[in-house]
Amino acid sequence: MAAGGALVTMGGQLAKIAVQFGGVILLARLLTPRDYGLVTMVLAIVGVGEVLRDFGLSSAAIQARHLSRGQRDNLFWINTAIGLVLALVVFLMAGRIAAFYGEPLLRGLAQAIALTFLLNGLTTQYRAHLTRELRFKRLTAAEVGGQLAGLAVAVVLALAGYGYWALVVQQIVQAAMILAVMVAAARWLPGLPKRDAEVRSFLRFGGNVMASQLLAWFSNNVGQILIGNRLGAAPLGLYNRAFALVAMPLTQLNAPATSVALPVLSRLQGDPARYAAFLLRGQAALMHFLIAVFAFACAQAEPLIVLTLGARWAEAVPMFQALAVGAVFQSAGYAAYWVFMSKGLTASQLRYAVISRTLVIACIASGAQWGALGVAMGYAVGSALSWPLALWWLGRISDAPVRGMAGNGMRAIAGYALCGVVSYGTAAHWATALPMKLALGAAAGAATFAAVCALWPGFRRDVAGILQTHTLLRTARSG
Repeated sequence: MAAGGALVTMGGQLAKIAVQFGGVILLARLLTPRDYGLVTMVLAIVGVGEVLRDFGLSSAAIQARHLSRGQRDNLFWINTAIGLVLALVVFLMAGRIAAFYGEPLLRGLAQAIALTFLLNGLTTQYRAHLTRELRFKRLTAAEVGGQLAGLAVAVVLALAGYGYWALVVQQIVQAAMILAVMVAAARWLPGLPKRDAEVRSFLRFGGNVMASQLLAWFSNNVGQILIGNRLGAAPLGLYNRAFALVAMPLTQLNAPATSVALPVLSRLQGDPARYAAFLLRGQAALMHFLIAVFAFACAQAEPLIVLTLGARWAEAVPMFQALAVGAVFQSAGYAAYWVFMSKGLTASQLRYAVISRTLVIACIASGAQWGALGVAMGYAVGSALSWPLALWWLGRISDAPVRGMAGNGMRAIAGYALCGVVSYGTAAHWATALPMKLALGAAAGAATFAAVCALWPGFRRDVAGILQTHTLLRTARSG
C-alpha cells in the first residue's frame, strides 16, 4: 500500500506542479508585478495565521500510533475554532495591515482573504485523516481539483480586468473546493466534542511542531515584509514570483514525500537497519530530483523566466538564481525533518529551529540593505549554513545515519552543480537567442549527467538505488 501510495502521491504532485506552473504562466501574462505585490503584502503578514490554524495537529494526528474517533472529533473542532478566531482577527486588523504598508487597497483584500482561515481550519483534520489512512488517490484528487477550480476562476477574472482580485478569489475558491472534495472523500462527519477523548498529548506534540513552523514561516516571509514595506508593491511582486517558482517544487514534492515517509518511518523505529535504509533511499530520491531541477533552472534562469512569464519579469532572474541556490540546501535537509517527526523529537526540533531560523533571518536582514536581490542572497546563505547544522544536531540526539545523509547530499550537490555549470557555460558561449540557450543548456546538462554517472561510482550507485525505491517501499510497509 505504501509503494502504491507513493506512486499515486508523487504522480498527483506532478499534476499539481503542472497546474501551478501553468497558472503562474497564465496569470503572470495577465497581471502585473504590482498586482502580485499587493496580494503578497497581505499574505506575507496574515500567512502566520495558517501555521497557528494548524497548530501542528495535522502532524500530531498523522504521527500518532493510535487515534480514536473521539480524539479525531476533538481535533477537528479545535482546528475549526482556531480558524474561526483567526478569520475574525484578520478581518478586524485589515485596516492596520493597510496602514503598515501605506496601501489603502489592502484593507478589502485582507478582509476577503480572512475567509480562507475558516475554510482551511475545517479542512485540517480531513487532510490528516486521508493521509493517516494512506488514501492518497482521494487526497490528491481533492488538492488537484481545488487548484484547477481556483485557477479557472482566477483566469476568468483576470481576463475580465479585475486585476489583483483574481488572485484573492483564487485563494477562496481553491480552499472551498478542497474542503468539499475532502469531506466527500473521507466519508466522515465529526461528532460533538467529547470530554473523555484525551488530546493533551496531541496538543503538546502539535505545540512544538507549531513553534518550529512559526520560525520557518517568519524566515520565509520576513524578506517579503521588508521589501513590501521599504520598496513597495512592484519590487515585492518580482521577488514573490521568483520565490514562488522556487517554492513550488520544494513544497509540492516535499509534502507528499513527507506524507509517505512519516507513517513508514514511524513503523520502522524498532528496526534501525531498515529505518536507515528507507531514510537514506527516500532522502536520495527526493534530493536528486529537486537538486537536478534547481541546478538546471539556475543555469537557464533567463530563458526560462523571460520565455514563460514575459519580458516584464526579467528583473526577477537574479533573485530566482539566488533563491534556487538556497533551495538546493533546503532539499538536502528535508530528511532531517523526517527524523525529528518520526522519532517524536519535536522538543529538540524546536530548539534546533530557534537557532537555524534565527540564523536565516539574520542573513536575510543583513542582505536587505542591498534591496530585493540582497534579501534573496541572504536567504541562500542562511539555508546553506542550516543544512550542516541540522546534521550535527541529529548526530547529538539520535541514532540517525547522519554520515550517510551528509554523503547523499554532498554527492548530489556536487554532481548537479557540475551539470549546471556546464549547461550555463555552453548556452552562454554558443547561443544568443533565448530558445537556443534553453535547448543547448538542456542538452549539455543531460550529457554532463550521463558523464557523471559513468565516471563517479558513488553517484551512479545513488541513481541506481533511486530506481529501486519502489521495491524498498513495498518491503518497508510490512514493518
